[in-house]
Amino acid sequence: MQHLSDSAQYVKGVGPQRLKLFHRCGIFTVGDLLYYFPRRYEDRSCIKAISKVNIGDFETVQGEIRTLGIRSTKSKLNIFQLAVSDGTGVIYATWFNQNYLKKFFKVGDKIILSGKVRLFRTLQMNSPDYEIISDDSEKIHSGRIVPIYPLTQNLNQRLFRKIAKEVVDEYSHLAKDILPADIKQSDGLIDIKQAIKNIHFPQNFFQQKRARERLVFDEFFILQVGIALRRHYLKKSFTGRKKQETVKKDLAQEFKKIFPFTFTAAQQKVIKEIEKDIAGEQPMNRLIQGDVGSGKTVIAIYALLLALERGYQGAFMAPTAILAEQHYFTLQKILLPLNINIGLLISELSPKTKAEVLKKISGGEIDIIIGTHSLIQKDAQYKNLGLVVIDEQHKFGVQQRAELGKKGARPHCLIMSATPIPRTLALTVYGDLDISLIDELPSGRQSISTYWLKEKKREGLYNFIREEIKKGRQAYIVYPLIEKSEKIELKNAEEHFEYLKEIFADLNLGLLHGRMGKEEKDEVMRRFSGKEKPHIDILVSTTVIEVGLDIPNASIMVIEDAEHFGLSQLHQLRGRIGRGSFKSYCFLLANPKTEEGVKRLNSIVRSQDGFQIAEDDLQQRGVGEFFGQRQHGLPELRIGDILKDVKIMERAKVFADELVQKDYCLSLPEHQLIKQELRERLGDRWGLVSVG
Repeated sequence: MQHLSDSAQYVKGVGPQRLKLFHRCGIFTVGDLLYYFPRRYEDRSCIKAISKVNIGDFETVQGEIRTLGIRSTKSKLNIFQLAVSDGTGVIYATWFNQNYLKKFFKVGDKIILSGKVRLFRTLQMNSPDYEIISDDSEKIHSGRIVPIYPLTQNLNQRLFRKIAKEVVDEYSHLAKDILPADIKQSDGLIDIKQAIKNIHFPQNFFQQKRARERLVFDEFFILQVGIALRRHYLKKSFTGRKKQETVKKDLAQEFKKIFPFTFTAAQQKVIKEIEKDIAGEQPMNRLIQGDVGSGKTVIAIYALLLALERGYQGAFMAPTAILAEQHYFTLQKILLPLNINIGLLISELSPKTKAEVLKKISGGEIDIIIGTHSLIQKDAQYKNLGLVVIDEQHKFGVQQRAELGKKGARPHCLIMSATPIPRTLALTVYGDLDISLIDELPSGRQSISTYWLKEKKREGLYNFIREEIKKGRQAYIVYPLIEKSEKIELKNAEEHFEYLKEIFADLNLGLLHGRMGKEEKDEVMRRFSGKEKPHIDILVSTTVIEVGLDIPNASIMVIEDAEHFGLSQLHQLRGRIGRGSFKSYCFLLANPKTEEGVKRLNSIVRSQDGFQIAEDDLQQRGVGEFFGQRQHGLPELRIGDILKDVKIMERAKVFADELVQKDYCLSLPEHQLIKQELRERLGDRWGLVSVG
């Protein structure tokens, strides 16, 4: 009895030795072969008269073999050649050092040839695809739309195509149709067996399009059912959260009164959403998206105060110690009138200080604890953790975020991102989160003029920086490396800091990077922020200043070797300036050697819209690199493209949500195949609930 789980070696044409090559393509079973889809197609269905072919074009012709033979050249190269005629002309099919081909042909055979036409005394095709035809033969290599597969070395298209045809003919009837009839009918989707046949060997491109639509829908539907189940699990499994009495009244409203700026309409909208979440019985699980400088931190403070009002502790996790300290000092300053105890937990603390902080956390003496990964270490125990705020979520892996959530009895979770999530990913990676958008900047934020400069402009740039500093401004100069590397020829902060001190001998320069000690970093930041003299005019740094730093007087950002930074990272760095009332400038010093580098620089120069930049970044780098493979958690897609197929994704989401709402245990008979496919395709990758 045939099964899709049978080893692929038993398919005609594979065998145990060739199976090793298939393993390199991720093919182990018959099912793997059946669902190993073409990456593109060549239209060889238009057969031309030999007399009408165009030199240099890829053409398909049909004729009769008139002569065949092997000849040798002076360089001992063996040439096997066929002369093919269709009555209008003759074309020669030529293969080099492939004498074995002679046994496949004989004079009088009817043949189809597909290849690039060349003129070398006579019309020729070098190593064309061919098809010997008889009255009852089915063409698969020529004279039709031909599938081209993504293959590894030593596997050729002709062989694989033949094996694929064998599998489609013998096994496609075993393909399971997971979709309920009402979904297929509502969305006008074709039968799965028909889709499998037409994705491999379509008669026309309309068939291929319909087949692909069905297969992509299935893939996205399973993905969205998994997301919907997780969302249902998060909301339903923790109903009945005990409502705590208000302990400290009106902290959030008092904060509004003492905050020196008026909240934007977008901030007010998000605040209302958070108030509703925290007042409810289900744990909040919300992502706040907002461009650089849109005021996300203020929202986080407000949410923390709402939690404090109910007697909870709050934790605020930042990706770097510098950013954690900045948040710590910001909150201490802003919340001083409210008599709130704020603590800092980072690895740079002395053992004695760290032990004291941990004791106060577990004893409930600290209301809001701010830190880095230290917040999720074993020794960090909380008395009553009620809200977790995660800043710059893309800097943390999924597991790290989950660990912080385990520190309390299902605390509320508020995730912030200044790397906007394109709409396509919001449907997948963050499908189990409620999403809030801060889509306006506070009044007074300056636009930033961005320029891409070549090396010859450096002297003029330095003169411009000096003039701006004379006006009272400050500047960042960012390098990709801390110190010189033997492996990568990029500029480094330490070496160029010494060089810049000579260039700007009349100014005060500071150096900041991740390997410096805590006290040294603190001193540099105090001097750059104007809290300690001598003030720093130019801060030479690595990307350690990428997020969070808020120096309103800094109006110039110079990024060296800018083509080696990601788009979102460039946007984040640029976001360190333009925070005051002064005109700001970002200069990208770069000499890109690749087309991708040029695209990145052009994107950042033409746009200040973080969402547009995120879309560009995603298009250029793909999902895996956009987040890092371990962080985004998406299962590998066989055929769907979450960038190009977003409309299919949206349709699949609607049906998946309806199905889970109707049968969240997937217990109905018509949903059993969905349950099985869900387990096979997603497994534990998304921490999905066990169903059934």
